[in-house]
Amino acid sequence: MTTSIRNITIIAHVDHGKTTLIDNLMKQSGSFRENEVVDERLMDSGELEKERGITILAKPASINWKDSRINIIDTPGHRDFAAEVERVLSMADGALLLIDSAEGVMPQTKFVLAKALKQGLKPIVVINKLDKADQRADEVLNETFDLFVSLDANEEQLDFPVIYASGRSGWASKEIDGPRENLNPLLDLVIDHVKPAEFDKTKPFAMLSTLLYADSFLGRSLVGRISQGTAKANQQIKAINLDGEKVDAGRLTKIFRYEGTKKVPIEVGEAGDIVVIAGLEKANVADTICDTEVDIPIQATPIDPPTMSIKITVNSSPLAGTEGKKLTSTQIRERLVQEAQNNVGISFSENENKDSFEISGRGELMLEILLTQMRREGFEMTVSPPRVLFQKNENGEKLEPIEEITMDLDEEFSSKVIDSMNKRKGKLIDLKDTGKNKKRLIFHAPTRGLMGYTSRFLTLTKGTGVINRIFHSYGKFEGDMEGRRNGALISMEQGKAVAFAIYNLQARGEMFVTHNDPVYSGMIVGLSPKPGDMIINVMKGKKLTNMRTQGTDENVVLTPVRKMSIAEQLSMLNSDEALEITPNSCRLRKAVLDPHERKKLSKLSEAS
Repeated sequence: MTTSIRNITIIAHVDHGKTTLIDNLMKQSGSFRENEVVDERLMDSGELEKERGITILAKPASINWKDSRINIIDTPGHRDFAAEVERVLSMADGALLLIDSAEGVMPQTKFVLAKALKQGLKPIVVINKLDKADQRADEVLNETFDLFVSLDANEEQLDFPVIYASGRSGWASKEIDGPRENLNPLLDLVIDHVKPAEFDKTKPFAMLSTLLYADSFLGRSLVGRISQGTAKANQQIKAINLDGEKVDAGRLTKIFRYEGTKKVPIEVGEAGDIVVIAGLEKANVADTICDTEVDIPIQATPIDPPTMSIKITVNSSPLAGTEGKKLTSTQIRERLVQEAQNNVGISFSENENKDSFEISGRGELMLEILLTQMRREGFEMTVSPPRVLFQKNENGEKLEPIEEITMDLDEEFSSKVIDSMNKRKGKLIDLKDTGKNKKRLIFHAPTRGLMGYTSRFLTLTKGTGVINRIFHSYGKFEGDMEGRRNGALISMEQGKAVAFAIYNLQARGEMFVTHNDPVYSGMIVGLSPKPGDMIINVMKGKKLTNMRTQGTDENVVLTPVRKMSIAEQLSMLNSDEALEITPNSCRLRKAVLDPHERKKLSKLSEAS
């Protein structure tokens, strides 16, 4: 065993270079053999993480430096996965706050730093990406100090050490113009600044379960920092919840600790170390795993509540079962229950018949990632439009989630963006000139109006703008908000779409289907530029005659169909619509497919 253990977490805004920095820290500290093939962004091990270039799950790794062991926890930078950050901070003795030398302090930086300061951590500020041509390290340092002050940091926390680095190039230096050789100065600073927490090894074993992994070989694997005593393989243990009630008991079958990114089996786990244990079947995140003598649970940090929910039911379209393998409500329910257990940011509820399930989460991306994972696993399902979760204050007034939106864009687009945000009940809080004809706009706006806004923002800024959103607080309900103005173009019958019919209908609006795509009655095949739904026939072929006339048999040229993400499609839905998700397709549809039934329901709702 090494002489001392230091547990640090790396916190930063999305895409500020956390995962790349960890890659180089591990390479330079000798975590890999010389001939070992090492992937880029090693910590992003999930399929979706590699595809999208974002961290979704918090993951520990470890490196040995001098006579110490440093456990590093990589955390997500996107606001929707903030629950991951909140819970892993309890395992850390210190934090590296990573800030982009050009972008500076961003919304997620503010959010995660506030949580770290509240836990009493004393962060080390790493100003990263110093090799950027537009770096402004001195200004960013001043912005960071102002941020610490605004978050009520104490004197010890305000006296933070600063180091300048380039995670991609693999160097760190105490001065902006200092030597740029390797990352040793950063590792030395961690050893000097982060003091190992003191734990009592004589008490009986106890640890707070912070992360949960489903392992096909070991079963449930619980990750946490041992708070007291030592964990030995084969000892009897139990799990107690936050109220001190026993939820599980069993034998500690395996203990692992991290060496690099790999789990290595050990016989004894010491207080202060981050370990993975197996042997319990029901224990969950925030439970205390402990010796049979212990009765007092370790307190866990409360996690901010979800702000958005969707309803998931079985796929009820005429095309159900043609693409997926997992179709029943029982299979969907089991998968959602498992997700709610593994992901503390998600909550699950169901109706009495157990055939409609409500999943609540922090934001669109979190829900989209879950739906994408499920469709890749072979599920078919129908998803309702997202619904914002309201609250009430002491006076009974309705409150809704308000987000803080930070936008970086070229000056020429600012008036269009401000106008579009005003329509969504957004309030302009700050407008800064960031140089080179660029502006930074900061708004507070209700979550209701921001569903699917990212794609609209990118259209307004011709793809050059950068938008970041984060939950701010629950605020006063802002009143009714205008929904989608465009009416839906609805298919009349079931079959395959025909190019000739689509070509003639293109003038009516934007089409979502192309030649030979399967369609059915009640499926939304396009959007009309005007309000009001319209039933159309996309299967009407060309009438054939025995006469040939020059110029009439030219090739039909169709406008390419716009590819939309699940989040974009969900944001387009009106209250009487739904999204059918299968492994190969996403189809917009009316919740009630029969046109006569729809008419009856609309008359009833008008009468009421």
